[in-house]
Amino acid sequence: MRFEVWAPKAQDRATLRIMHADRDGDGDDVPMARDPERPGWWTAEAPAADGTRYGFALDGGPLLPDPRSRRQPDGPDGPSAVVDQDAYEWGTAWPGRGPAGAVLYELHIGTFTREGTFDAAAARLAPLAELGITHVELMPVCPFPGIHGWGYEGVSLWAAHEPYGGPAGLKRFVDTAHGLGLGVVLDVVHNHLGPAGNHLPRFGPYFTDTHHTPWGAAVNLDAPGSDEVRAYLLDSALSWLRDFRLDGLRLDAVHALADQRALTFLEELSAAVDALSADLGRPLFLIAESDLADPRTTTPRTEGGLGLHAQWNDDFHHALHTALTGESQGYYADFAREPLAALAKTLTRVFFHDGTYSSFRGRTHGRPVDRTGTPATRFLGYAQTHDQIGNRALGDRLSATLSPGLLACAAALVLTGPHTPMLFMGEEWGATTPWQFFTDHPDPVLAEAVRSGRRREFAAHGWAEEDIPDPQDPATRNRSCLDRTEIAREPHARLLAWHRELIALRHAQPDLRDPDLASVRVAYDEVARWIAYRRGDLRVAVNLSDGPVRIPLGGGAGRVLAAWEPVPPPDEDGLLRLPPRSCVVLADE
Repeated sequence: MRFEVWAPKAQDRATLRIMHADRDGDGDDVPMARDPERPGWWTAEAPAADGTRYGFALDGGPLLPDPRSRRQPDGPDGPSAVVDQDAYEWGTAWPGRGPAGAVLYELHIGTFTREGTFDAAAARLAPLAELGITHVELMPVCPFPGIHGWGYEGVSLWAAHEPYGGPAGLKRFVDTAHGLGLGVVLDVVHNHLGPAGNHLPRFGPYFTDTHHTPWGAAVNLDAPGSDEVRAYLLDSALSWLRDFRLDGLRLDAVHALADQRALTFLEELSAAVDALSADLGRPLFLIAESDLADPRTTTPRTEGGLGLHAQWNDDFHHALHTALTGESQGYYADFAREPLAALAKTLTRVFFHDGTYSSFRGRTHGRPVDRTGTPATRFLGYAQTHDQIGNRALGDRLSATLSPGLLACAAALVLTGPHTPMLFMGEEWGATTPWQFFTDHPDPVLAEAVRSGRRREFAAHGWAEEDIPDPQDPATRNRSCLDRTEIAREPHARLLAWHRELIALRHAQPDLRDPDLASVRVAYDEVARWIAYRRGDLRVAVNLSDGPVRIPLGGGAGRVLAAWEPVPPPDEDGLLRLPPRSCVVLADE
């Protein structure tokens, strides 16, 4: 087979080593030749098959894994392995499932089950399909050091983490999901790699000091050599969609992509994904995580936008979180001043910061969304995510402090709101297991740096260092695994049934899937702590207070479709009497 590598930093020679299957560390060296048509590329041909291990040596240096490795059987620092992508026999003829009408479910392979593998997770997918979930969104699965971790320190952007089950395991997971009618979205990280196991700088200018990010030198998207770096990232993304039959990608922190070229990488990627979708004849989509509060992220390219198909909306989360918890630290400060007003704004205008002053940033932030021309479904709404739980000092979920009633209210606001809803694994039954930050760095120096750095971070906010879970302690990961024995107990069983009822209602009622932002009507009382909104012929009312409230709904709404607590229909004056910490969905007579 033909081997090739982009290695412009190789001065004199590049060597391919084909490892002997029966001799540890030994192999045959094959000189590589410069590709006359592509500057910086080296090529060679050698006998190989699926599973053959190999690596590259530059100018007589150490053996390095292939930057475009499809498999790293011995971890990020080991040799690469050949993968025959056509060897897997797919069992499901999958027509694809686009984002329209989606209910997403964010899932971490390493803690979704105690086993922490693709196969173990696949065996637990049927209850999600029965719940009404349409897509599972996997956190990153690229190889990273050790066995357990969040996945955001991955390298080898074309490969799947071997302890999870490698590329074959991921294909089995996707095949199982598709057989159940579930689409699969994968979280990919283009804004940084490593640091452990990141050998890319030895090959070429994958990073540049032209820009700096929280992780150091930026990925090179606009400096000399960036054409090949962009192609590296773009081809990786297309490989996930094509070779693993994924339905979409979630792009991590796109605001951290430093890119000043006229044609941005994100536009180039969205165009390539749309072209692949047309070629394959099935829908494919991109979801951005962006801190910019800029509607141009999801505006079509033909209208001057980047052309991504959806994005996470943290503003909705922050408004909902402050309304539920009363927290006001950090970026919650602006939302906590009038949390129900903030929540109402995000339900009708998407972004809370749409050109308004952000005290957290010390400047104005964001840009308004065109309510008449922008579908609300381009924006994901959620009460919890891996970030918003795991980046807390103790990784505590909302269930650690909120009553079942308030958890039910959060579910109602997420699942009946205009955004495309997303749940975090275990949220559907009010899981009490935390989701904490954990790593498994074999390098003791890096392990201590991560441990002490996290403790210093929270010590600056008043936490005792000894109270912060040790990321390197296996117990931290183990505490973060879901405990499904909770499902049979109360209040978990009732919360699960409530989520199932709301999701079924969303699928059954077109008004709850209406993308028209301009049609959403909201009323609220900041003091009495209730909020109500209208979506077509449906009304949703939520009481976050500790006492009963009377909510003026006006005429029409008389039929209860779903209620957390028993509630009579509104009286003849249109007043709804709602019990404490409860919610209801009503239909017009």
